[in-house]
Amino acid sequence: MGRKVNPIVFRIGTTRTWSAKWHAGDKEFKQFLMEDLKLRKTVSRKYGDAAISNVDIERGAEDKITITLHTARPGMVIGRGGSRVEEIRKTLNDAVGNDKKVQLNIKEITRPELDAYLVARSIAEQVERRVAYRRAMKQAIFRTMQAGAFGIKIVAAGRLGGVEIARKQVLHQGRVPLQTLRADVDYGLTRAHTAMGDIGIKVWIYRGDVLPEQKPQAEFVVSENIPTEETVKMAKRTPKKKNESVDVPVVKEQKAAKTTDIPASKVTRKPKVEATVEESTKVSRVRKPKTEEPSEATEEAIKPKRTRKPKSQETTEE
Repeated sequence: MGRKVNPIVFRIGTTRTWSAKWHAGDKEFKQFLMEDLKLRKTVSRKYGDAAISNVDIERGAEDKITITLHTARPGMVIGRGGSRVEEIRKTLNDAVGNDKKVQLNIKEITRPELDAYLVARSIAEQVERRVAYRRAMKQAIFRTMQAGAFGIKIVAAGRLGGVEIARKQVLHQGRVPLQTLRADVDYGLTRAHTAMGDIGIKVWIYRGDVLPEQKPQAEFVVSENIPTEETVKMAKRTPKKKNESVDVPVVKEQKAAKTTDIPASKVTRKPKVEATVEESTKVSRVRKPKTEEPSEATEEAIKPKRTRKPKSQETTEE
C-alpha cells in the first residue's frame, strides 16, 4: 500500500510550501481553481520547450495575479530585449480575463540536474528521439549524482523498446527516504509520446535534509563570580597583617589598559661581558689538586735497570 503518496504533497506545511497562494470564499473558490488550471495548461502547452519546471501563482487584492515561472532557460522565455515576456503576459491575461491584471516574474534554475521534472523531461525527449531508454536513464542518474544529489530513483513504464507487452523498468542509486519528512525529496512526472504509445516516467531525487534554523547563542556570558577591576583595586589597598596573605582574584588584563605592566625600558639585564667574567672567576676559584712529591720507591722505579750482558760478549771483550 506504500509508495503511492506524492512526496511534494506529503511535505506541504513542513519543508515545502504551496505553489498557489490565495484565499477565497465558497463562491470564488471554484472560479480561482479553474483559472489556475487554465494558466498552468497554457504555459505547458505553448512554452514546453522553455524548460519550465514550476509555476507559482499568488493572488492579491484588486484582482491582481502574480505568476512566477521557474525555468532553466531564461533566455528563451525572455527573448531579445524582453519581447517574449510581453507576449507571454498577454496570452496569460487572455486565458484569465482582461478584467484582471497579470504580473509575470521569471526565476532561473541554476542546477537543472537536481530538478526532478526537468530530469524526467530530458529522459522523455530522448525516448521520443528513439534513444535507448536504459541508456538515457543511466546518463540521467550519473549527471544527477555528479551534481551533488544523495540519491535518485527513476521508473519508466509502458511499451519499452516497442515490445507488445508493457512492462516497468526501475533504476536507482543512493538512498531516497520517502517516509522522512525533513528529507528534501523532489518528484517529477511526465510522458514520452512514441509511435507505440505513451511511456510514463517518474523521478525521485533526494537532495539532503531540511533542518530547522538554530538560534544564535550568546558569545559572552557574564556571571556574578567574575571579579571586576574595582574589586581587584580594593583587595590591593587592604592592609596586610603579619603571617596573613590576601587572596587577590586573577583578572585577565585588557590590551587597551595595561596598568600593571612594567615598561621594557626599565628592565635591566646584565651584559654578556659580566657573565663571562663571573664564569672565569668561578673557574679560577676551583682548587687545584695537590701534586705529591715522588718518593724513593718511585725514583727507583723511574731509573732504568741495567741489563747483564751475555757471557759470549764478556769473553770477546777480554
